[in-house]
Amino acid sequence: MTTLLIHHRVGDYEAWRQVYDSVGEMQRDGGVRSDRVWRSADDPNMVVVEHEFDSRQAAKEFMDRSDLREVMTRGGVDASSMQAELLDEAGPHGLVELLQARHRAALG
Repeated sequence: MTTLLIHHRVGDYEAWRQVYDSVGEMQRDGGVRSDRVWRSADDPNMVVVEHEFDSRQAAKEFMDRSDLREVMTRGGVDASSMQAELLDEAGPHGLVELLQARHRAALG
């Protein structure tokens, strides 16, 4: 799994959120498996979006979509404030996987 974290400022959070909520199908078609949104307690127009993908390649392809750029413009994203990070999953992520890893380690 690969996580894409996008930090950016928006002109108006409520207006941006309406646009963001309207493009769920585009996100799914682009390989987004799950998403979360945070906003700064000190600056409600500073937003962090998390998207999970099956692979780093899928995340890169999503970021290159022209319709994504159009949606971000329509949502009032300040492109000069945007920072994107790609993070790859490291190690077991669930209880079952953790227990399996411990069992394998105990068996040597």
